[in-house]
Amino acid sequence: MSKPRVVKDYDKIDESVKQQIKLNYPEGFEQHLVKFQNKEGKTVSALPFETEEVYYLIRMTVLEAQEIIEEDDDYDDDGFLKEEVKEEYEEKFDDIDEDDEV
Repeated sequence: MSKPRVVKDYDKIDESVKQQIKLNYPEGFEQHLVKFQNKEGKTVSALPFETEEVYYLIRMTVLEAQEIIEEDDDYDDDGFLKEEVKEEYEEKFDDIDEDDEV
């Protein structure tokens, strides 16, 4: 069974999912963006992210990806997820990772 695909803007994503995204992309989003065609046939860039239940495509431009990281206190001045934040999120989502390792 394939997972549902959800295309959403970053600011409309649940905070818990955002935290998991940060863990998955601790060095920022910009270099991980993919391009796809939306329903209207326009080329859109998005950040792919997959959970156990859903495959997300989080719409953002390169500029938006840079701004999100620059404005997020979880990232340092160099655009890397702060170590203490990483540890906090890893601990919070540890049970999710263990469920995946069957």
